[in-house]
Amino acid sequence: MTQISIKDQIKKLVDLQKIDAEIYNVNTGLTEKPAVIEELRKKFEVSKTHLNQLEEKFKGIQLKRKELELEMKAREDDIAKSNIQLTQLKTNKEYQIKLNEIASIKADKSIIEEKILLSYDEADAVQGEIAKEKVVVEAQEKRYLARKKEVEDEIRLMEDRVKVLESQRKQQLPGVDRTLLNRYEKVLAHKDGLGIAPITDNSCGGCHMNVPPQTINAIRMHDQLVECEICQRIMYLEDDL
Repeated sequence: MTQISIKDQIKKLVDLQKIDAEIYNVNTGLTEKPAVIEELRKKFEVSKTHLNQLEEKFKGIQLKRKELELEMKAREDDIAKSNIQLTQLKTNKEYQIKLNEIASIKADKSIIEEKILLSYDEADAVQGEIAKEKVVVEAQEKRYLARKKEVEDEIRLMEDRVKVLESQRKQQLPGVDRTLLNRYEKVLAHKDGLGIAPITDNSCGGCHMNVPPQTINAIRMHDQLVECEICQRIMYLEDDL
C-alpha cells in the first residue's frame, strides 16, 4: 500500500466509475427493453380484439346457418315422407289430419328458410365490418412493427455501446492497484453501479447521509481509502483531486 499514491488511485477509480456508471445505466436499460416490446405486443393484441370478435361472430353465423339448413332438410324429408303416407290413407279424417301435419311442417320450413335468408344478410353485414376493421388493424400493425423495430434498434445500439465501454474499462484497469480495485468492484456490484462517491455538502454522494468532519479529514490525508459508514461506498472530495 505504501508503494502507491492513494490520491492517484482515487483519481483512477473516479475515471473508472464514470465508465462503470454508464455501463450500469445502459445495462439497466437493456433489461427493461424486452418488457417494452412485450407491452407493445400486448397492446397490439388488444387492438385486434374487435376484429377477432367479428370473425368469431361470422363463424357463428355460418355455423348456425348450417344447423338451419340441416333442420330444413329434415323438414323437407318429413314432407316427402308425409306425402307418401298421404297416398296410403283410407279415410277422409286421416287424410285431413295428415294434410294438417304437412301444412304445419311446411310452416316450420318457411320460418327456417326465412332465418337462413336473414343469416346471409347478417353475414354480409359482418363481413363488411370485418373488411373495415382489417384496414384499422393493418394500420395498427404497421405502427406496432415500426415501434418494435425502433426498440430492437435501440437494443443493438445499447449493446454496441456496452462493448465500447467495456473496452474502455479494460484500458483503465492496468493503472489501478488490484487490491483497491477489488474493494471498489465489491461495492460496485452491490450498490447500483456506484462504488465510489463524492462528498457533497458534507454528505455521502451515494446514500446522502451526513459524513463526520473527522472522516472528511481522514479522506484529505490520502493515506487510505475511506468508506461511508452507512453504504460502504468509497468516498472522495472532488476539490481535493
